Amino acid sequence: MSPDEIHLICPQSSDMSSGSSLRSEDQFLCSICLDVFTDPVSTPCGHNFCKTCITQHWDGDALSKCPLCNEPFTPKPELEINTFIKEMVDQFRLGAQQEASSSSELQAAKPGEVPCDVCTGPKLKALKSCMVCLASYCQTHLEPHLTAPRLKKHQLMEPVENLEDRMCLQHDKPLELFCRTDQTCVCLVCSVFDHKNHEFVPLREESEGKKAELRKTEAEVQEMIQERRLKIQEIRESVKISRDAADREKAEGVQAFTALMESAERGLKELLKEIQDKQEATEKQAEDFIRDLEQEISELKKRSSEVKQLSQDEDPLHLLQSCSSLKAAPPTKTWTEVRVHPPYYEGTVVKAMVKLEEKIGEKIKELLKAELKRVQQFAVDVTLDPDAAHPNLILSDDGKQVKLGDVRKNLPDNPERFSKCVNVLGQQSFSSGRFYFEVQVKGKTDWDLGVARESIKRKGTIPLSPKNGFWTIWLRNGSEYLALAGPPVRLHLHPGPQKVGVFVDYDQGLVSFYDVDAAALIYSFTGCCFKEKLYPFFSPDLNDRAKNSDPLSCWSG
Repeated sequence: MSPDEIHLICPQSSDMSSGSSLRSEDQFLCSICLDVFTDPVSTPCGHNFCKTCITQHWDGDALSKCPLCNEPFTPKPELEINTFIKEMVDQFRLGAQQEASSSSELQAAKPGEVPCDVCTGPKLKALKSCMVCLASYCQTHLEPHLTAPRLKKHQLMEPVENLEDRMCLQHDKPLELFCRTDQTCVCLVCSVFDHKNHEFVPLREESEGKKAELRKTEAEVQEMIQERRLKIQEIRESVKISRDAADREKAEGVQAFTALMESAERGLKELLKEIQDKQEATEKQAEDFIRDLEQEISELKKRSSEVKQLSQDEDPLHLLQSCSSLKAAPPTKTWTEVRVHPPYYEGTVVKAMVKLEEKIGEKIKELLKAELKRVQQFAVDVTLDPDAAHPNLILSDDGKQVKLGDVRKNLPDNPERFSKCVNVLGQQSFSSGRFYFEVQVKGKTDWDLGVARESIKRKGTIPLSPKNGFWTIWLRNGSEYLALAGPPVRLHLHPGPQKVGVFVDYDQGLVSFYDVDAAALIYSFTGCCFKEKLYPFFSPDLNDRAKNSDPLSCWSG
C-alpha cells in the first residue's frame, strides 16, 4: 500500500486524535453502502470496500470491475480483510462511540423523538430523514448527505418515523403528489399511469391548504369549546342562584312552619289548660259537696246515737225528762236537686282549631303577600296589539285598555287578527324567563285573561284550553269563575278580584293568577311545556246590555 493510500485511510495528527471528526469519518466510508467499513478489503486497484458490499456487487457479473475506477480484474481476485484498515476503523468506531456517549445526555433521542437509524450505540436524535435511503440520521451520520455529491441529491425532510409508509407500495417511489380527483397521495409513476388525467398538486401545497382548513376547524372548535365553557359557567351560575333561592325558601319555610308549630303548641296548651280547669272546677265542686255531706252524716250519726240510746231507756220519767232536754236536729240541706254536672266540652276543640286556623290564615296571607311582591319584580309593560284585535274591539290610544264596541270596523283580515271571538293579544312576546302583568277587571261581569302561544287558531270558534294553546281563567255572570284547564276547574272566589295579576315562569312551565288586592293565589297551571312564544291574552267579552261595558285595563304591576 502506497503512503498516499495510507494517508487516505489514516489521516494524520489532529484528524486521528479526534477519532470521530467529520473529516476522519469521510475516510472510513464504503462507497457502496455509504457507511463505515465493515470487514474492509482492498482491490488490486487500491480502493477499499466492505467485503460483503463488493462481493454482492460482483455476484452475477461475468467480469469483475472496481465500482470506483471501473478497472477490470481477470480472474476475480480473492479478497482478504485488510487488517490495518480494520484496526483503524475499529479505533474510529471506538472514538465515535466515546464521543457519542459523552454527549448522549444532550443528544440522545427522547420519547417521542425520531432516533438515528445508523447509531450502533445510544440512539441519538435524528436531524433529518432521507426519502431515498428511507433512513433517519443524527448530526454525525447526516454529514455524508451534506457533503457527498451523489448523496446531496437525495431528498431530505424533517425527521419522521415509519418512512416505509411514505413510499408507494405499487411503484416503490416516494409519495410526492396529491391526487385531488381520488383524494389520495401518489408517486410520480402513479400520476402517469394509474391516475392519468387527474388533478395533482404537490403534497406541500395540498398540506398547506389542509392546514388552513384545519386551522379554521380548530378555530371553530375552540369557539365551540368557549361557548360550552360559557354555557357551563351559565349553568353553574344558575345552579348557584337556584341553590341560594332554595336556601332562602327553606329558611322562610322553616320560619313559617316553626311559627305555626309554636302557635299550634300554644293553642294545644291553652286547650288542655281550659279542659283541665273545667275538670278541676268540677272536681272541687264535687269535693265540697262530699265534704258537706260527710259533715251532715257525722252530725246525723251523733243524733241517731242519742235517739237510739234514749229510746232504750225503761224509766218512763227519765225518758220523758230526757226528751225535753234533747237537742234539736242540726240543720241540713235538701240534696235532692243537687247534682255534679260534667263539664261541657263540646266545641272546645273546634274553637281552638278555629283560632289556630285564623292564625294559619294570617300567616298564609303574609306569605302570599311576600310571594306576590316577589313575582311583581318581574313586571313588564304590556300594550295591546291592534293587528290582532277583533274588529269590534276598541283599543285606547295608549294601547292599555280594550272594550267591545257596537260597530264592526272595516279592518284588514290579516292572519294575526281574531275574526269571530272578541279577543286581543299583547304586542309583547316571551320565550324564556319570567314575566308578570296586571289587569283591572273592576265593574265587569264577564272576561277572559291569561296567556296564549303564538300558533293559536285565530279564525272561527276557539275553545280555550291548554291543549289549544291557551292558559286562562274567566268570569261569567258576575260570579262564576273557572280555570279553563282540561277539564275546567270551578273557582270559589268571594268576593271576586278587582285586579288580576298574571305571572309566567316560562322555563318552569308555570302560569299563576293572583287577586292583587287580597294578595291571594287564584289558580296555577303547573307542568306546562312551552315551546313557542307566549303572548298576554285578553277578552272583554260581550257587553250584555251594557252590564259588561267597562274596559279591561293593563297595568305593569
